[in-house]
Amino acid sequence: MKDMTAKEAALKWNITPRQVQLLCAKGRISGATRFGKAWVIPENAEKPKDDRQKYK
Repeated sequence: MKDMTAKEAALKWNITPRQVQLLCAKGRISGATRFGKAWVIPENAEKPKDDRQKYK
């Protein structure tokens, strides 16, 4: 199984690396594990739904 970094996931999902790190820390990306200070994400992981509130 191949893995990707938070930066690679950010490019793939068109979000910031920091947002990927926060999603990992909250447990919203299945299979994401932490090695030292870096997050390792399975290549086949899907982008979680954006649950932030949008104001009208």
